[in-house]
Order: sequence, then C-alpha cells, then structure tokens
Amino acid sequence: MKKRQLALTLGSFITGIVILFSSCKKINESTELGGDLIPPIDNINTFDTTITVEAYNGLFMLGGTNPLLEDSTYGNYTDEQFLGVITHDPLFGRTDAEMYFELKPDHYKYTFLNKPDSLHIDSVVLVLDYLETYGDTTIPQTINVYEISSEFRVDTSYLVRRNNYFTTSTLLGSRTFKPENLKDSVAAYKDTTSRQLRIKLDNSFGQRLLDYDTAATPGHVDGYSSDSVFKTKFRGFALKSVAGGNAIMGFNLQGANTKLAIYYKDDNNGAPVEKWDTAVDYFIFKAPSSYGLAGSASHNSIKIDHSLTPLLAAQGGTTPDPLVYIQSTPGSFATLKIPALATLNNRVVHRAELIAEQVYDISDSTFHPPNFLFVDAYDPALSKHLLIPYDLQFDGTGALNLASFGINHINALDGSGNVVQTWKFNLTRYVQHVVNNTEPVYDLRLLAPFYLYDQYRIAAGSTATTQLISINPTLAKGRVRLAGNISTPSTPDPNPHRMRLRIIYSKL
Repeated sequence: MKKRQLALTLGSFITGIVILFSSCKKINESTELGGDLIPPIDNINTFDTTITVEAYNGLFMLGGTNPLLEDSTYGNYTDEQFLGVITHDPLFGRTDAEMYFELKPDHYKYTFLNKPDSLHIDSVVLVLDYLETYGDTTIPQTINVYEISSEFRVDTSYLVRRNNYFTTSTLLGSRTFKPENLKDSVAAYKDTTSRQLRIKLDNSFGQRLLDYDTAATPGHVDGYSSDSVFKTKFRGFALKSVAGGNAIMGFNLQGANTKLAIYYKDDNNGAPVEKWDTAVDYFIFKAPSSYGLAGSASHNSIKIDHSLTPLLAAQGGTTPDPLVYIQSTPGSFATLKIPALATLNNRVVHRAELIAEQVYDISDSTFHPPNFLFVDAYDPALSKHLLIPYDLQFDGTGALNLASFGINHINALDGSGNVVQTWKFNLTRYVQHVVNNTEPVYDLRLLAPFYLYDQYRIAAGSTATTQLISINPTLAKGRVRLAGNISTPSTPDPNPHRMRLRIIYSKL
C-alpha cells in the first residue's frame, strides 16, 4: 500500500509538470513532428510514411474468462472519493459512485462535555470536504445516508468496481442539492467556510451517540472506551445517490471539512433552557497510516452501465472500429494492431509517432476527456502487458519519462471550430528495433488508467519486472471518443484524422 501511495504521489508530480507543456494550436505534422531534432522531409534523404492502425474497442470487467480484461483496481483512502450519478452520457452510459467510510472520535476513552444525563442533542450533521464536480453541475440530485450494518475492516482493500461488500440498515438522512452550490460559503456554529457538502442526519442518531458516553450512568452503554468497542456500536456511513443528477462529485476524506458535527446542549443540571450551554464535538476520518487498525475504513464504489451506448455496440468485434471509445478506470480500452509494421525494411527511424485524434461530440462540453491516455504492449511470451520497450525508461531517480512519451494531449481545432485533443505517442526507439528485427510487432493497448501494473525490461532478452505505474490523478473522471480506422492495406482510409503511425526515416 505504501508503494502505491508513493507511486501515486510521483504520478501527481508528473501530472503537474506535464500540464505545463500543454498548448492550444493548429497541428502541422510536417513542422512539429519531433521538433527541431528531426531533419526536414525532402524525399531525397529523409522520407515519411503513414501506416494503418487497426483499433478494436474493449471493456474491462470482473469475473470474466479472460484475465487480461479483468479490472482489479483497488481504492485507497488517499484517493479522491466520488459520489453521485451520471444518469445519461450518450456515448458512455450511466455511472454510479457510492462512498463508504467511518468517522470516529480522535481518541479513546472519549467523553462529551459534562455528564451524559445533562446533554441534549441539538443536531448532527455529516460534512464532506468538496473538491470538484465532473458532469452537469446544474441538475439536482439526492444523496441518502445509510448506516452500515455489516463488517467493515480498515485492513481490507476493496475493488472499485464492486458495491456489494456491505449491507445497510437505517436511513440516517438525505439531502437534495445542485452540485454547483457546493462551492458556496456556509455559516454554522464554529464552522464558517466554503466547499462543503452538509447533510443533516436524524436527531435520534445524534442522541444515540451522546448516550454512548459512559456505562457508569444508568440507562447508558459504553461506546467510547476503545476503538473495538465503538465499532460494535457504529460501523460507518454509506452514501448513495438515489434520484436525479448527471454528475459525480469529488471529496477528500482527509480534508479539514470532512467530519461528523455533533451539536448538543448542556442543561447545567436542570437550569432553564435559556441558560443551557451549546457545544459541538467532531468525529473525524482517522488515516490508517497514522492510526493503524484504529484508523477509519473506506471504500469508493464506481459502477458503470454501458447499456444501449455506442461503446457497448462497438466492443468485441473482429473488424477494425471507425470510432474508439476510451473511458477512465473502471472503463474501457482499445486494442491496436499495426500489421504493416512487420513489412518495413531496415532504415534509420528519426521519429515514429502513434497519433490519436478526438472526434468531437456536443456531450464533450459536459464530460471532458481524461487528463492522460497511455499506450502499452501485449507480450504473448509473458501473457502480460509490457511498457513500450526502449521508449519508456526509468531514470536514475526512479521516474518514468511519461511526458516525453506523450501521455498528455495537444489542443487543436477541428473543421467546425471545436477544440479537440490529439495524442502523439513516441514509439521511435521501439519501431527502430522492429525494423532492425530485434523486437517483434506487438499488439498495443490504448487506455486511460488510474494506475496499472505492467512488465518492464531494459532491453530484449532481459528479465522483466512488474512495475506499478500511476497515470491519471483520479478514478472515474474522463472519457473521449477518438477516430479509428476503416482502412485495409488495399483500401486506405481517406479520413486525415484517422488513427495512424507516422514515421520519419532515412534509407540505409
């Protein structure tokens, strides 16, 4: 787990650096391919050629027969947590995001102000630290808060794709709101700030928490002498979107605004109501890295239904797809085949780039593309996926050259004036080894992963090792439709924006 957190931190740093190099401009492949390091194309000493790329849509899944399609992404409390529902994305379908987590006292034995018999609940509010919204911020949706009634373990990792780990019982509270309003400031007792989701829970639940204060007072039971005792009284919250909405919202479990606020009054030993004292106590998310087994458990479930979408209709075919649908984890991918690459004779490869261009749809203004796309190779000798040989390398600090490889996009304008994104993946060294007959032609995979485990080897014949690679900063957020290819070697695709491999080379 610590290794993954380190990798995700490194990935976030790389993400920030890569974004600095993003630009918005017209694409001119002849002048920009490879920059000043590539000699000019004069068709005497330097040539270029474009090779057909066949793309085949595919979906990740759970419980299938092909282990290469199995999505085994696990969540972590350090990840951005998503909540809400995208009811209608015309290209990619429905997304349901649910949050499960524990909020606890910050220490044990825990007590509220004064004697339990003197305390009266005023209100209890679940507060979440809001980060962002992906989707339509103007459509209201309703979030229900339930109590988890089954085992919920802090020492267990949960698959992102699954939401059937737990059973729930009591409905504790509900709120309907527009995501756009989560940026507004709120004013509450000892808590005036912005970027909060606040859901008022039933007062009976709050009174129950007060009554757990001590077993020494008649009518009360011990709930706070230890973490193990507290877990027998309350196992956590389950949050689900139950009505409306066309967006998922991101929250930070470790943020200062994530807490359970318990507002109560002390009657000062039976004094008149106007003389009662007001107080607030907070239960918090306790990071397991700091609290160990006394930390808070969490699970973020992301379920995607692709029914009746172009993506579902396109995946699984045996002929190349004219449109390619890539969705962030836990979404989709495309298998890329470049059969003509095996027919190239030996030459000096100055630059080889796999080019993928977005095909604009009006829904892109609501559901934007992933931060980054990624390409790896399938090695049949290993029956596993492999980092592109030679073009993806770790440096002396352990960093992978993701930026120069091309995971970030270049913005451009399509023929209708819409801003679209293009990716150019640098496959130069790999293609050079292919034409030198020192590497085979692999099937490639195009995807937008949160993280993945790929094989890595320094050179042909060297031992491959498994590497954890962090690509996108979050789950769930981002999807894009790309141009595929309808061509065959005998009938080239006339679409200039088709997926393709462009090679700048010199003859030997």
